[in-house]
Amino acid sequence: MRPLVPPYIETLKPYVPGKPIEETEREYGLTGVIKLASNENPLGPSPKAIEAMRIASQKVHLYPDASSYSLVRRLAEHLGVKPEEVVLGCGSNEIIELLIRTFTTPEDEVLLCKGSFPAYRISVQAHGRPFAEVPMREGYRYDLEAMAKAINPRTRMIFIANPDNPTGTTFGRQEWERFLAKVPEHVLVVHDEAYFEFVDWPEYFSAVEYFRKHANVVALRTFSKIYGLAGLRLGYGVMDARLVAYLQRTRMPFNLTIPAQMGGLAALEDVEHVRRTRELNSEGLRYYQTELPKLGAKLAESHANFVLADFGRPALELYEKLLRKGVIVRPMAGNGYPTSLRISVGTREENARCVTALREVLAS
Repeated sequence: MRPLVPPYIETLKPYVPGKPIEETEREYGLTGVIKLASNENPLGPSPKAIEAMRIASQKVHLYPDASSYSLVRRLAEHLGVKPEEVVLGCGSNEIIELLIRTFTTPEDEVLLCKGSFPAYRISVQAHGRPFAEVPMREGYRYDLEAMAKAINPRTRMIFIANPDNPTGTTFGRQEWERFLAKVPEHVLVVHDEAYFEFVDWPEYFSAVEYFRKHANVVALRTFSKIYGLAGLRLGYGVMDARLVAYLQRTRMPFNLTIPAQMGGLAALEDVEHVRRTRELNSEGLRYYQTELPKLGAKLAESHANFVLADFGRPALELYEKLLRKGVIVRPMAGNGYPTSLRISVGTREENARCVTALREVLAS
């Protein structure tokens, strides 16, 4: 008898999202639970975006502009590129799916970094595409030299998260350029820079600077993090116009809601909200980097809005004990880090409460 689904779906392990606040409060009989599990913006969305979405909600009986005309042009202006070099998605995850669907076949192979963002592997496997994973080097860092060596005649696409999720580590311009020089022109290099706006490091770069010279380079960004619009599902890609044109063929119509388009437009205008978010995040990272090692944690060098903290003991146990104290973090055993928690930067009060809860849990 023919199986209901193909083997690559049967063996697929789904993405496990962060536990919602409401579920935790319901399950443990708590109130005032804080969530530091999904790298969300603790300040929430821009007030300008909230007002724009409120107004837009009055039009949700209509289908949205299928081309997202205004947002595409405003983004292009913001980035210094042409509108035809921008594609929008329902979160950058949709663009990941579109890239795989549009540019790979079951005969191709996709190259990934082991222990990096699991959505790449899940999406690749869900499409029935074979993939190879290259281990990270010391310090939870991408090994671009090893990834370049792993390219073979079947390689069609490479996914790179920089800064990485869940480690927060990054690599600089020189490593990137050495890597690009070794990648054949027919292999697409997808540079996922979801945490781009948080990086404060002179050696860092954006793939937006490179796609004109290297037509196989794709830059992915999102409104979920710095702009605080995770619940809207709004992301975008910047790439050669020919690639965009092909993605527009496979993209479903009306993929972005009216509130998403209007909220994104307003969020781009609120530079003060972005500045405040970045400032709060820098302060929170410094706080974690000072306080968590006092509790015995080893931290990866994060350039994002979270830290990967290795406590040297089963992370799932720590996670469950923290839940009982009303603090949601993210255990990373599923990513290959069985003794590590990923902890998002929250408000000052949330960060302090998390550290206090950890101290109590570790002492018990």
